[in-house]
Amino acid sequence: MNLYLGIDFGTTGARSTIIDSQGTIHCETEHTFANNGQQQPELPSVWQNALWAVIEQIPPAIRNQVRAIALDGTSSTVMLCNTDGIPVCEPILYNDARGAAVTERLRAIAPANHTVLSATSSLAKLLWWQEGGHGGTAPTVFLHQADWLAFLLHGKLGISDYHNALKLGFDVDTLCYPNWLIEGIAGTATPQLPQVVAPGTPVGEVRAQVGDRFGFPRDCMICAGTTDSIAAFLASGVNLPGEAVTSLGSTLAVKLLSHTRVDDSRYGIYSHKLGDLWLVGGASNTGGAVLRHFLTDAELDNYSTQIDPEQESLLDYYPLLKKGDRFPINDPNLPPRLEPRPTDSVEFLHGLLESIARIEARGYQLLQELGATPLTKVYTAGGGAKNSVWSAIRKRYLKVPVETPIHTAAAYGSALLAKHGTLI
Repeated sequence: MNLYLGIDFGTTGARSTIIDSQGTIHCETEHTFANNGQQQPELPSVWQNALWAVIEQIPPAIRNQVRAIALDGTSSTVMLCNTDGIPVCEPILYNDARGAAVTERLRAIAPANHTVLSATSSLAKLLWWQEGGHGGTAPTVFLHQADWLAFLLHGKLGISDYHNALKLGFDVDTLCYPNWLIEGIAGTATPQLPQVVAPGTPVGEVRAQVGDRFGFPRDCMICAGTTDSIAAFLASGVNLPGEAVTSLGSTLAVKLLSHTRVDDSRYGIYSHKLGDLWLVGGASNTGGAVLRHFLTDAELDNYSTQIDPEQESLLDYYPLLKKGDRFPINDPNLPPRLEPRPTDSVEFLHGLLESIARIEARGYQLLQELGATPLTKVYTAGGGAKNSVWSAIRKRYLKVPVETPIHTAAAYGSALLAKHGTLI
C-alpha cells in the first residue's frame, strides 16, 4: 500500500497524519512542545525532538509503506543556520514584532503596500538580524521553520516553498526574488536566501540514517512544504473559486479561493499562489482567545444554547485582548471595544459572537471590494466550528452557506501535499 505522511508544526506542538491514495486516514500522532514552544534558545532542539517523537509513535508497519512526506510550519517563523544546517542563533517566532525596529529600512526597500511591510514579516526579521550582526561573519543560510525541518529529513540545505517565502519578498508572479530585495539586503552580513520551489515539489529521498532509524523505504520522497494555515485550507478540500475557509481558533483567519490576486498591506491582505488560482485573505486578532478570556468552555457551551441566533444583538464590540489588529483594520493601536458589558452573561456572549461575525463578514466584503472572486460558500475550521449558534449568526452576516468540512487538521493537508508530490 502507498501511504503519505503529513507533519504539522503549530504554535504548541507537532502532529502527524498518514493517509492512503484515497485520502483515508491510517494513523495520527501528536507531541506537545516543551515550554509550549515559546521563545527560547533551545527551540531548534525542541522542534527536532518533536519531529522524531511524532514519527516514532507511528507503527513500524505503517512507516515502511510511506512513499512521501511533507511538512508545514508557522508562517514567518525563521532561523539562521551555518552551512551545515546548524542554527547559529535563536529562531524568531511568527508573532515576534521586533522587526518594528527596522521599519524605516523596510519601507525604503520594499514597494508601497507590499506584504513584507509588517513588523512580523520574514524580511523584517532578516533585516533585524542584519542590523544586529547576529549571524556573525561566517556564511549563513536563512530558513523558515518548515524548510529546516524538511532539511533534517532530506539533507538538502537551503530549499523553501513559495508559500513560506511570500513574506520574505519572493515574487510568486515571476517565481524569483525581485531586484529590490536582492539589492536591499546586500551587505556584509547577508545570509544566503533559500532556493524556492512550488509546495509539494519532490526535493529528495529521505536521508539514509533517518530511513534506517524509522524504517522508511529507501525511495521515500521528502516534498516541499507549506504554512500551517494553508495546510489547514488544503485539508478542507476547497477547490472552487468563491469558496473560502474561516479558521475560528484563538484568532480569526479568512482565506478565499480567487481567480484574481489581491495584495494590500493597508488592510493586512495578501495572496498566496495555489496552482492557477490565488488564496486571498488576512488574519484578525479577534477570535476564540477573547471568548476564553471571559468565559470557560462549559459556560460558552451553556450560554450559547440560550441565544437566539436570528435575533440581532444591539451590542457593538471590537473584541480584542489588547490594542492592535491586522485585518480587516490594520492598526497596531486599534483599541479593544468591549463596553457596555451587560450583567447578563448570555447577552454579553451574544454581543461577542455577533461582533466577531461582523468582523469576519467585513473581511470578506473587503476582499471582494478589492477585486477577489465573489464569495459563494464558507467552510469553518478551528474550535469555533463546533458552535452551531455561532455558525447560524455568521450565516446571517455572510449571506452564503456556512459548513464544516470533513477534514480540518493541517497535518491532513500536508499529507495531501505529499500525495500530490508523487504525482508531479
